[in-house]
Amino acid sequence: MIEVLKTGDPVRLHFLKSLLEAADIQVFVFEGGSPWPGAFPARLMVPEAEADMARRLIAEAEA
Repeated sequence: MIEVLKTGDPVRLHFLKSLLEAADIQVFVFEGGSPWPGAFPARLMVPEAEADMARRLIAEAEA
């Protein structure tokens, strides 16, 4: 698994997670375990073989 994004913004995190899932990319979210969303950065993780595609999709969505 490779980290493609680290953010404390839960809205951004879940939007990009949905975007990657729609592209059939397997996505995992590793969160800090805080009861307060956004208190600690969460990491968006994908399999190494899909990391380039995931980064490209994220860059296009945020452009």
